Amino acid sequence: MTDATIQTLDTPDGAFTVLEDSEGRVLASGWTDSAERILGRLADRHRPDRVAVGTVRSADAVDAFYSGEIEHAMQVPVRQFGTELFTEGWRQLRLIPAGGTLTYTEFAGAMGRPDAVRAAASVCARNAPALFVPCHRVLRTDGTLGGFAWGLDVKRSLLERESVGTTALV
Repeated sequence: MTDATIQTLDTPDGAFTVLEDSEGRVLASGWTDSAERILGRLADRHRPDRVAVGTVRSADAVDAFYSGEIEHAMQVPVRQFGTELFTEGWRQLRLIPAGGTLTYTEFAGAMGRPDAVRAAASVCARNAPALFVPCHRVLRTDGTLGGFAWGLDVKRSLLERESVGTTALV
């Protein structure tokens, strides 16, 4: 049996819900107030058996992020489930500095698979602990936003908050 805690926080980008395991590791998070949507980011076999509404340890890091202390969120422990390729991709996402971006092609190269651009996009799409693993820092090769599970308005806001100086954020 596994236990988890879920909490919805208010942010300038709207409701942000975090699911943490009993060790305080973020399992999934995103800009929604729907616990079902957050749980849906995890494969059935990785979902906790019991989820209680409570206070998550990472709440302070979310507040810090929105107060301008961007990198604090990168220190929050996460728990992700995937292949070696996905695990390496998620590790590489956490190495992209605040204010920086990579294209999907550059990200594939950082993962050690320069020809695996589609796989790089899948790594971003399957990233459950949004914000704490900053998949929003990956853009299309032409510099445009591309996709984001939580909407392009949120992605744009996060990048602007991180002071990404680009005119392609339209």
